[in-house]
Amino acid sequence: MSPTPPPAALMKQAVARLAPVLPLLTDLGTRFTQAGHELALVGGPVRDAFLDRTPPDLDFTTSASPDETEAILREWGTATWDMGRDFGTIGARRRVDGVETTVEVTTYRADAYDGVTRKPIVAFGESLEVDLVRRDFTVNAMALRLPSLEFVDPYGGLDDLREGVLRTPSTPEVSFGDDPLRMMRAVRFVAQLGLVPAPEVYAAMQEMASSLEIVSAERIRDELVKLLLAPHPRAGLELLTRSGLAAYVLPELPALQLEIDEHHRHKDVYEHSLIVLEQAIAMEGPAGGPEESVPGPDLVLRLAALLHDIGKPPTRRFEDGGGVSFHHHEVVGAKMTAKRLKALRFDKDTVKAVSRLVELHLRFHGYGDGQWTDSAVRRYVTDAGPLLQRLHRLTRADSTTRNVRKAQRLARTYDELEARIENLLEQESLAAVRPELDGNEIAAVLGITPGPVLGRAYKYLLSVRLDEGPIGPKAAADRLRVWWADQPESRADA
Repeated sequence: MSPTPPPAALMKQAVARLAPVLPLLTDLGTRFTQAGHELALVGGPVRDAFLDRTPPDLDFTTSASPDETEAILREWGTATWDMGRDFGTIGARRRVDGVETTVEVTTYRADAYDGVTRKPIVAFGESLEVDLVRRDFTVNAMALRLPSLEFVDPYGGLDDLREGVLRTPSTPEVSFGDDPLRMMRAVRFVAQLGLVPAPEVYAAMQEMASSLEIVSAERIRDELVKLLLAPHPRAGLELLTRSGLAAYVLPELPALQLEIDEHHRHKDVYEHSLIVLEQAIAMEGPAGGPEESVPGPDLVLRLAALLHDIGKPPTRRFEDGGGVSFHHHEVVGAKMTAKRLKALRFDKDTVKAVSRLVELHLRFHGYGDGQWTDSAVRRYVTDAGPLLQRLHRLTRADSTTRNVRKAQRLARTYDELEARIENLLEQESLAAVRPELDGNEIAAVLGITPGPVLGRAYKYLLSVRLDEGPIGPKAAADRLRVWWADQPESRADA
């Protein structure tokens, strides 16, 4: 059965979405056809146009060889470059009336894979249909021939898109065998587009999950990031876990599915973590908003929300009397978080920020009924540092109790803590808190040179500043001399 052609109204909608780039599509298509070649808009841009979404990128495929493509683009643009000539991709850029446009054009491909690595044995194809069959999913195997805008859909991608189903142009076993990362893309499309894997696709994901081991950590990380920043990451994460892929990507996630004992002495940590993630996302500020609003989507907040309790499985203890404890799970979890994010090749700043939030996520619960001193509030703020606004949201999101009165009490208590923080920030500029003597002044007071002792003295004065607030430089120098009198170095000098 041949794929259903798009209704006129749907085609009109898709073309309308492409209206801003239609002159570009027509111009490029005409240039290629006049040179005796085919050119087509393919993949994500076509899919997004039918979803009534503005395509962020334009992908083209052509019957022209890389050298022929380069010659055409050289006449069209102001600059061309080799994106990967061996893989058939040439890039070009041109500027018209101050507007810069960049395109990438790839020669039809008919690659083969060795099944051991993700590196294809590159072979150029002879037709658009052959090129489309090697693509990941049918919804990405649709094309528009240029400049005619003829719709090409040999594998039923539009029907699958309308049904909300993910299928592969070839069998899923062949598709995922060619490139196991496609299974991660399936998970991502669930979160981004709300598509659901067809039964045979899901079965292949379960069967072939271990083949992700041949994919680089960097490529897996990139797909995980796209998943987490998608509109509905929970749906993708549930598929990631259910399919078995998480065991090779983020094994700490399925480990949260602790067996719930018959007396229900503790809640489902996996379900709790997904709820915390959803609640944290709901607290993000609008995109482009001020930094203090934590504009979404915020990767650091979402990672911290998902991973905040991963220290619970290794710290679970059944106590006498029927209780369950997870002592120091925030400390253990912070170390586990750093280890996992490093293994996934996240950058140092992200690793540091996420693991710090995991470490601090329980700190608020020491606040109790508001009996913290100003010193404790200062330490809360300075320990959080630039992560304070994210910590506010993570802490609030971490309340998933069904007890309405308890939830309201926790919210009121945190409201009070935030109010105290704001008051202290106004009075003392805690965001940039420093000892009241700098390193040179400390050295002058104690008559010492830079080194470890000076570092200890600095930390001591910082603790005084946090405990007591501003006391003035003279009082700080006096306190420093008293501290110094008890140090072994001062007695050695005597």
